[in-house]
Amino acid sequence: MKLVPLGDRVVLKQLVAEETTKSGIVLPGQAQEKPQQAEVVAVGPGGMVDGKEVKMEVAVGDQVIYSKYAGTEVKLEDEEYIIVKQNDILAVVK
Repeated sequence: MKLVPLGDRVVLKQLVAEETTKSGIVLPGQAQEKPQQAEVVAVGPGGMVDGKEVKMEVAVGDQVIYSKYAGTEVKLEDEEYIIVKQNDILAVVK
C-alpha cells in the first residue's frame, strides 16, 4: 500500500529522537520530546486549494521542520507517518 496525498498535503516520516543529550545524559522514553524534523515521503499535486493557486515548494527526500501540533498521525504497514498541509512546514533543512 502507498499513501498518496491530495491537494496541498505532504506525507512526512518523523526522524528518530535522540536518546542522549549532548552532555551524555541518557533520556528515558517519556522524557524524549518528539522531534519536529522529518523527511518528506510524498507530496500532493498542489493546484487550486480553497480558491487559491498553491505551488508545492517541498520535494520527496527533503528534510523539513514542521509545526509542533500540526498534522494527522497515520500508521501504515508498521510505519508511522504524519500528514500535514504545506503551510505547517516551517523550513527545509539544507
